[in-house]
Amino acid sequence: MADLFSAAHESDDDGPSGTVAAPRASAPLAVRMRPRTLEEVLGQRHLMRPGSPLRKLAEPDPGSPAGPSSVILYGPPGIGKTTLAHVIARAPGRTFTELSAITAGVKDVRQVMEQAQRERDLYDRTTVLFLDEIHRFSKAQQDALLPGVENRWVVLVAATTENPSFSVIAPLLSRSLLLTLRPLTDEDIVGLVERAVADERGLNGAVDLADDARDYVVRMAGGDARRALTVLEAAAGVALDKARQAGADEDAGGDCGARAGAAAPVTVTEEDAAQAMDHHVQRYDKDGDQHYDVISAFIKSIRGSDVDAALHWLARMLEAGEDPRFIARRLIISASEDVGMADPTALQTAVAAAQAVQLIGMPEGRIILGQAVTHLATAPKSNASYAAVNEALADVRAGGTGQVPPHLRDAHYPGAAALGHGKGYVYSHDEPHAVARQQYAPDPLVGKDYYRPKPIGAEKRLVDQVAALRRITRGE
Repeated sequence: MADLFSAAHESDDDGPSGTVAAPRASAPLAVRMRPRTLEEVLGQRHLMRPGSPLRKLAEPDPGSPAGPSSVILYGPPGIGKTTLAHVIARAPGRTFTELSAITAGVKDVRQVMEQAQRERDLYDRTTVLFLDEIHRFSKAQQDALLPGVENRWVVLVAATTENPSFSVIAPLLSRSLLLTLRPLTDEDIVGLVERAVADERGLNGAVDLADDARDYVVRMAGGDARRALTVLEAAAGVALDKARQAGADEDAGGDCGARAGAAAPVTVTEEDAAQAMDHHVQRYDKDGDQHYDVISAFIKSIRGSDVDAALHWLARMLEAGEDPRFIARRLIISASEDVGMADPTALQTAVAAAQAVQLIGMPEGRIILGQAVTHLATAPKSNASYAAVNEALADVRAGGTGQVPPHLRDAHYPGAAALGHGKGYVYSHDEPHAVARQQYAPDPLVGKDYYRPKPIGAEKRLVDQVAALRRITRGE
């Protein structure tokens, strides 16, 4: 039986000083299968076109007078940021240095810059500095990179999972190319998994992957290439262990006859893959892009009346450990902003849900949140109240205020009557239908309509009612 960990590059020797060494046979599958050229990189086709900055960086033109530019690679985990850095470092005349923003400091950065200058001056070699998780660097630490990037002592390849517009200082952004990596598709992951099964650097044909097992690995990967290879390696280990145990049982039972030819590949089943990983890991950051993107999709799904999508985003946040109180607060806002008077009970449901979640906590709180989401998503929608208050605020901020009409002013204190306060005020309850004809708005806003009810849900009845009330109060 072929060894699970067989690989084409089994040397434990490092490569030439400063270059990328071949992965050892005992390295994780994700490391052994790391692409060596751009052609082996799956996905990111939008960055691989001829003449693109990334291709120029990985395949420099010796006749070009300009040196390579530094780049910032932005995207979720497991889609190839580190891989691209290694591919770039393999270009001729390159020295590769890697730092992690988690452990490195200003002193480490300065040492790299000094070494890079020596490499350039003595050996005419370009240093590629790969800095992982640059968003963890403080402003002072990022400032230390500026001289090396500006003078091209190093080609900085920085990776980040957080939006560089917020996590990377402006001077460094302006001196680097920002390349946004897209999530890998299921087809990309399928190609990666099938390559890893057959490639001599990977599993080298030791296993066959059943279709349902492959689909399971792809589903659990969630677009993360590293996770896909990790699950595949674990699943193959499970299958091979079972095969070895079955062989040992046969030998113990006396069936020790010689087996002709090479052993057939062991089939990895969905059960093996599920045993290796039975729970999908959510990609979610509670204070980063995923937090804001998912809550945005959640609210927009409720607004768009797609109850199924809204429940999906709710489940995604809950599974990732989002604070249920945060979700409940956003539901209260949505109840007024998006449902409004089309279903006034939506706000009552949202407030009750927030109180209930606060009272009972999780995991039972998911039931209350699910009911509230279902109510809001299926309710008729109107933003008339939301639009009305915003329009009124805009007028106030623009100076459209005016004075309080004298008959509406407070007349309860001594001397108010002498000032004319309250004179001519009509008490509404003395009038038919408890509606009085008189001016309520300040002079500049007489006749101004803010609230425009929509003929939707419970608000439909307000269309004629509000028009009738305006005719009476304004004497129209």
